[in-house]
Amino acid sequence: MSEPEAGEPKPRAPRQSNPKQATPRQGKRSVARLRVQRGLAAARLAARGGARYAVSAPRIFAAAGEQRQQLRNDLALQTAEDVAATLGTMKGVLMKLGQMASYVDDGLNPSVRRTLSRLQDSVPPMSPELAAQVIAEELGAAPEAIFKEWDAEPIAAASIGQVHRAITEDGQAVAVKVQYPGIAETISADLGNVALVRSLLKAAAPGQDVNGLIEELRERIREELDYEKEAASQAAFAAFYDGHPTIRVPKIIPELCTRRVITSELATGARFAEMLTWPQEEKDLAAETIYRYVFRSLYESHAFNGDPHPGNYLFERGGNVTFLDYGLVKRFTPEELAPLEHMVRTLCVDNDPEGFRAGMVEAGFLQPDAPVSTDELVDQMSVFYDTVRRRGEFTMTSDYATSVTRKFFDFRSPVAPYASIPRSYVIVQRINLGLFSVLAEMNATGDWRAIAEEIWPFFQGPPSTPMGEAEAAWKAARQR
Repeated sequence: MSEPEAGEPKPRAPRQSNPKQATPRQGKRSVARLRVQRGLAAARLAARGGARYAVSAPRIFAAAGEQRQQLRNDLALQTAEDVAATLGTMKGVLMKLGQMASYVDDGLNPSVRRTLSRLQDSVPPMSPELAAQVIAEELGAAPEAIFKEWDAEPIAAASIGQVHRAITEDGQAVAVKVQYPGIAETISADLGNVALVRSLLKAAAPGQDVNGLIEELRERIREELDYEKEAASQAAFAAFYDGHPTIRVPKIIPELCTRRVITSELATGARFAEMLTWPQEEKDLAAETIYRYVFRSLYESHAFNGDPHPGNYLFERGGNVTFLDYGLVKRFTPEELAPLEHMVRTLCVDNDPEGFRAGMVEAGFLQPDAPVSTDELVDQMSVFYDTVRRRGEFTMTSDYATSVTRKFFDFRSPVAPYASIPRSYVIVQRINLGLFSVLAEMNATGDWRAIAEEIWPFFQGPPSTPMGEAEAAWKAARQR
């Protein structure tokens, strides 16, 4: 076959089925073996941490003052290095847990947090040969035959796939996300450790419907493996925010998307760590964009991108933020959103604690006959609403983010035995744990209540910031 002329699209070979595809029984055995292997790897990681502590304990005990603290910090950093290296290699669900720890646990030593933050966007990639193999299996030819230019070195590697730069035949710069071979079996193995997952959830959130939580997590994480579904979600967000003054969502190239490959516009910008070195004014603008994106998506588009970790953001000065990764999107029906709107309205706008309690019961967060006073309930839950209970500037500090996390996991509170997270709202808790922790790292200040009033469907307040005015103009143009 002759080579195509310059500018002529290169022929694409048809996709080939795999004649050696495993039978269901072989697949189950493979997942079972993988589950045991990964469980043992996690156990060995924990054992190494225990042994490291046992060896260091006598020195820590004998030391005093600053020397003791330094020894503790050194031990924590050694453990974090081990965790980052191990989970970065293992990828899958276990790596996601490490990612969350890197930005949620504000009690971590700063050096430990920096070490774990490598799991956000810088982990060992798969080989160029493996990435090329996936492209060939999914798109029908080697990447060099599909794209005008192909960079074999990935620009990012995460828990389920990695991203490569490329240039399409028509000259467009794109990002190509390639799923790791075998990651579906790895995810199944991790989720198959039901006893481990159940015990962790029980320890962290007693009184919850653990089976319901596990099923919701299982469903959401398995959705991440379906790149066609992720591409559709990203396309929907890109269409919704098209032309927005500060929110950017890369557009999808549908003809180059398959079950294990997503191709979209190439986005550029500073990573989270670099943005943290910018002036506070710039960080506040970026935080306002993130805040508007999360809550406008929830209340207006009825969708929530449930993976708000810093590795999924790219920043430009002036508050411009590009939002990446749409594998963990939850869509809500109006019936599912109504109780959430009722709760925030009664507590923050109407100052109606009894109405707030009724909303919690209606949504399934609280047992109807819970023997706790409404004052106790509001005391337990109000920390989640402190940013919007009153007007005026509020700074998202690490102390505030830590208090939210501690309240969320406080199973000693009188409310805990009678509270639970309904399956429909499991992913929304990432707002409390993820978003607030990210904004706290930015030390972000804003009048969050005034911004929320712009977005709340039951309030529809006027613009409260220059960004709000630009967003109002965008909304008006979109409705024409």
